[in-house]
Amino acid sequence: MTFSVTVVVPAHNAARTLSACLDSVYAQTHRPHQVIVVDDGSTDATARIAQAYAAGGGQTGGSAGSPAGGPPCELIRQWPNRGVSAARNAGIAAATGEVIFFLDSDEALTPDSVANALEILEKDPECGCVHGVIAPEPLFDDGPVERYRVLHAHWWRVRGVGVVETAFFAQAAVRREVFERIGGFDESLRDSEDLELSDRLAPHYRIVLTDRVVAHHDEVERLGPLLAETYRRALVLVPALASARRGGRRNLTANSPASVAAAAFTLAALPLAGRWPVLPAAGLAAFCTANAGLLRFAARRHGPAFAPYAAGVHFLVVGSLLTGAGVGALRMLRPGRRAMARAVPPAPTQGTQGTQPTAPPAPGERN
Repeated sequence: MTFSVTVVVPAHNAARTLSACLDSVYAQTHRPHQVIVVDDGSTDATARIAQAYAAGGGQTGGSAGSPAGGPPCELIRQWPNRGVSAARNAGIAAATGEVIFFLDSDEALTPDSVANALEILEKDPECGCVHGVIAPEPLFDDGPVERYRVLHAHWWRVRGVGVVETAFFAQAAVRREVFERIGGFDESLRDSEDLELSDRLAPHYRIVLTDRVVAHHDEVERLGPLLAETYRRALVLVPALASARRGGRRNLTANSPASVAAAAFTLAALPLAGRWPVLPAAGLAAFCTANAGLLRFAARRHGPAFAPYAAGVHFLVVGSLLTGAGVGALRMLRPGRRAMARAVPPAPTQGTQGTQPTAPPAPGERN
């Protein structure tokens, strides 16, 4: 059996990476029968780049010269920006494939990724979702912060390959029937939408994380934005983990409990450093010990001098995560702010994508 595949690429101001993303889609050994880009309120050249792939399945567009053939790229434009959940739902509604392969616009797949995902789905009828790992090299190398970020993402995902209870949809193949049964993405969420959908997916279907689906990711390259992004995403971490626990699930986590505990101890001990400097020093030693595998991996990839740099950045990232999670937990305790059960989002239906207002042209673009 050979599944028909629709690739859905949600994109917001993705002009820097969209060509590389689509080039990788059209270079797949298993060609998709449909490619959809959902332009989610972009103000750059995202739409114009997608339109360049509309003729001949990438023959006219692409930084590396996409191979001839394949379906023309279909462009859906929604305005204003509504978030990745709404963009993915618009893609689902327009999709005609038996399998929907989601690919974020800042990622580029290795050539066998789609074929490998379909092979896993075909061999396991109970599997509803196959998702992949981040490559240890960034899509575009913009410096040490980005190198650390993709190394960490690769490290923790590869260690978790197998049957899991959490799906991440940045590079994921999902049977269409899944959405018909459990509904689409929750459009009220701009972060942790993966975890919320996993809450509904895991009770009914097997989820497989595989290192045979690989994507090069263009990550944030500056420390300040990285820490801010980590903090923002962590604000909803406690409610998401609480929801998973209520459902009897264990989420995939990027950081081990020992690593988080050591970072928390170190931060708590910092005010005492003047009187008892051994306490934060011991905390840092415990943190490095908890992350010894990651640091050895960083040294192998980028040399011994990179390991202490990665340790420092990683400590700051975990500290930002702890801060965001703590603030999020306090918000849950406010009267009227406790987590409430969410209504199940309806399954996206064909035709709904046409209800969104048309976005204005990007700078230098004509309608």
